[in-house]
Amino acid sequence: MAGIAALALAYFLSQFYRSFLAVLTPALEADLGATKAQLSFASGAWFIAFALMQFAVGVSLDRFGPRRTAGILLAAGGGGGALLFAAATSPAMITAAMTLIGIGCAPVLMASLFIFAKTFKPARFAVLTSWFVALGSLGNVSGAAPFAAAVESFGWRGVMAGLGIATLLSALALVALVRDPERETAGGRNSGFAGFGELLRMKVLWLIIPLTALNYAPAAGIRGLWAGPYLADVHGADALAIGQATLYMALAMVAGSFLYGPLDTVFRTRKWVVIVGNAVSLGTISYLAVMPATSLFTVTVLFVVIGISGMSYGMLMAHARAFLPPHLIGRGVTLMNFFSIGGVGAMQFATGGVVTAATDAANPAAGYQALFVFYAAMLAATLAVYLFSRDARP
Repeated sequence: MAGIAALALAYFLSQFYRSFLAVLTPALEADLGATKAQLSFASGAWFIAFALMQFAVGVSLDRFGPRRTAGILLAAGGGGGALLFAAATSPAMITAAMTLIGIGCAPVLMASLFIFAKTFKPARFAVLTSWFVALGSLGNVSGAAPFAAAVESFGWRGVMAGLGIATLLSALALVALVRDPERETAGGRNSGFAGFGELLRMKVLWLIIPLTALNYAPAAGIRGLWAGPYLADVHGADALAIGQATLYMALAMVAGSFLYGPLDTVFRTRKWVVIVGNAVSLGTISYLAVMPATSLFTVTVLFVVIGISGMSYGMLMAHARAFLPPHLIGRGVTLMNFFSIGGVGAMQFATGGVVTAATDAANPAAGYQALFVFYAAMLAATLAVYLFSRDARP
């Protein structure tokens, strides 16, 4: 249990790091001259680095176990990246720091899922994953109003330096407390990176992967990047109002993970829980696409709904986990996570271009309307593919 608690703390930091830029956007624009497009690129770099590391993390989990994999990477990447961020003097240094932090955070959740898959019965995987994500998502909460208050009091450089030290201490706790489960012996062509080839040849995963790549992207993108600029440009919201709105959305994301967790056992289906939840998310984003300049109160409520309904990650991971062979558990969960986080990263890059291209000085809502239309279209397309997937009942 001490090891799981240490992993939960590390995942708390990982969730914080994927979302805190929304609050820092005004300060980084003022101090470093960073543009929204540059900060979108930096945010995307975190997700892309995180995603690309999943292949190495998957092999390392199966070969060396979660203790060394998570501890070493979190210290070198997460701690080092946060300290580099604190010393940044240009947008390029912010991007480099976010890349390092993404590398450091890459193994944390996967180490936990690896332990769950190896230690507990498959029927419990969805609830364990969803609830672990929910607890870690409190880091998302701390990246909203509490983080804004800390930055206001101590400055963003001081806060980031403190976070770097906290991340190094968290990595030491992983090395000291996490216990590796018994390893499977993989043979022949399934060793190393070749195991990913076998996984990618499993047609049952092909219809799950697209939605896995897109389901979390709107919630993560809005909460972690676009909420601040959108609320400031369209609604004239100040830092406090932005912090409050993003805090409510972050709390909703925590609640969403908790709510999704046991639903597969309640309804005896994973596929249809995912479909209904993502349909709600799609409808809410579509409303924002049609009415981007609606009231601040209504926008906050809609953000809450997106936060709750957009947290089907754990259920999708459990859906895919049901088809993974035992000797490829580590590579299987990291492959699916690659698509999940890679999808978010790709969407961060894409949405920066979408908003920039549609921005109209005479109509501040135009760029954000294009953003919500883009999110809705991509989510609708991947949800349509997922409708044909094979269900996995607990």
